[in-house]
Amino acid sequence: MINKPLTINGVTFPAGSNTTIELPVGRLYTHTPVTMPVHVIKGRKTGPRLFICAAIHGDEIIGVEIIRRLLKNPSLKRLRGTIIAVPVVNVHGLINHSRYLPDRRDLNRSFPGSVKGSLAARLANLLMTEIITQSSHGIDLHSGALHRDNLPQIRANLDDEETEKLAQAFNAPVMISSNLRDGSLREAAAEHGIPMLLYEAGEALRFDEVAIRAGVKGIINVMRVLEMLPPSRSKSIKHIPPVVARSSTWLRAPESGILRAMVALGSRVKKDILLGVISDPFGETETSVTSAYSGIVIGRSNLPLVNEGDALFHIARFERVLEAANRVDEFNEEHTPDASSSPTPESPII
Repeated sequence: MINKPLTINGVTFPAGSNTTIELPVGRLYTHTPVTMPVHVIKGRKTGPRLFICAAIHGDEIIGVEIIRRLLKNPSLKRLRGTIIAVPVVNVHGLINHSRYLPDRRDLNRSFPGSVKGSLAARLANLLMTEIITQSSHGIDLHSGALHRDNLPQIRANLDDEETEKLAQAFNAPVMISSNLRDGSLREAAAEHGIPMLLYEAGEALRFDEVAIRAGVKGIINVMRVLEMLPPSRSKSIKHIPPVVARSSTWLRAPESGILRAMVALGSRVKKDILLGVISDPFGETETSVTSAYSGIVIGRSNLPLVNEGDALFHIARFERVLEAANRVDEFNEEHTPDASSSPTPESPII
């Protein structure tokens, strides 16, 4: 069956089209117009409409690169259905290297938005009206906050059968069944019955090659499960099921000082193991930071300067910690670039 046309902001995309448009967001103080770029690829045959968006938090740029690489993937020539890609949702934040909009509002707490509300509300309403409500499925790409690094992970409502199927297909090493937050894009999508994944990986304002590769591959995996792309012909691919965390908690700094972290992202830790030491600049006082339970480090602060109460290590707990640790090791081995390979148009980012 031929893919039905799609209309966004008055522009109609027929079957077989591959087009970029600009959604008007507003103007800067200088009267310069600000637009949200949207790239639409419509296969010739009907299928799901998948939105993929990034930089809802303007400093979380890793998703921008994931979408760029995805749109260059030759497999999209055999696409069924439609991809609606929005690499930069929060244009103001990206320009200012900021998580927030100019009024300090968090866009991911402003959905579904409104036409006459704050800038965040208007931007959320624009995305919902033109993109989200016209989609059947979605993937939202995020990273850790400033100076925080996240292990690649999927956060989703795993109690929903369709969403859980997509989460398994994405094949990040860790899945977290995450509650919906008020005002989040996930909550707004769920209210419209749209299954959606949130991919977390890397650090704000930084690229991470492993996280980028995993993100591109994960989206392709989801598209194959949705039958938007044909099954992979490679017989060497071994699907290693991700592990589901029972819960996760940030361990916080008991005192202010200078942190010497002693465990890496993705490390397996046991209860009471030493994670780091906080000291004053002279080393006259030292305070140990230990793990309250066994698990995997799925997030950590990269900034040595800490205040009392700062989040330092994000530990996820699993039924079988060793199995989770092995899954992380296999994931890193699968996605880490081979230094001996010859350069390509998509050579690893160092």
